[in-house]
Formats: sequence, structure tokens, C-alpha cells
Amino acid sequence: MEEFVLDCSATMAWCFADEATRETEDLLDSLASDRRAHTPSIWLFEVTNVLLVGERRDRINQRDATQFLTRLWALPITIDPEMTPLIVQSIINLGRVHHISTYDAAYLELALRNGLPFATLDNRLKKIAEGLEIHCLL
Repeated sequence: MEEFVLDCSATMAWCFADEATRETEDLLDSLASDRRAHTPSIWLFEVTNVLLVGERRDRINQRDATQFLTRLWALPITIDPEMTPLIVQSIINLGRVHHISTYDAAYLELALRNGLPFATLDNRLKKIAEGLEIHCLL
């Protein structure tokens, strides 16, 4: 089974049609068959915050947000349980060096630590990942 690190931007493309691409749809389809995604724990808060903001801006209603979460929980996505002082230090260092948030750095750290490719729609994160020799799927 192929594994990869999934960030919030790629995840939310599965929720909002105007953010979807052929690549994000293919990635979602692959989770139903032969792939497993990994995320840092911050992913939960990012995804649910995007849904809350979407509700407030009338981009999605509460029923559809709940249905999206139900479908999401059924996918083979593992939330990383590791959070040691060494991992936190690595996240902070990545944030410092690349001038990114610790939230974004957490995805890169997880990909680096596990030697996994990375799925993101964030072009800046893609460039940083490629500089770190992390293969990007999208």
C-alpha cells in the first residue's frame, strides 16, 4: 500500500468543487483502493476550521459539512500520534529556516520523518518540500 502525507489544502479540495482538480480527485479515488494518508494532529483542527468558516460565509451548510466529515473519517487516514520534544524541535526548526508556520512545518516534518511523499495544493509548501527532497503528489 502506498502512503503519503496529506495536508488540509488537498483535503478541502474534496469538499469544495471549485478547489477540486483532476489530481485531487484521483488522489481521493486512490484512498479508496490502494493508498493510506498520514496527517499531523493539527490537520483535524485545520479541516474543521475551514468547515466552520465555510459555514459562516455560506459556502457550505452544516448538514453538508457533517456529511463531509463522516465521509472523511471513513477514509484510510492515520493521524500521527507522535509528539515528542525532538519532533517539536524539528517542527520549530523547519518553521524558522523556511519562514513558515509551525502548522505547515508539521506536515513537512511528518513527511521527512517517515520518508513519505506529500499532497498539498499550497505552492509555497510544494517548493519548500521539493527543496527538502520530498516528492509532491499534486
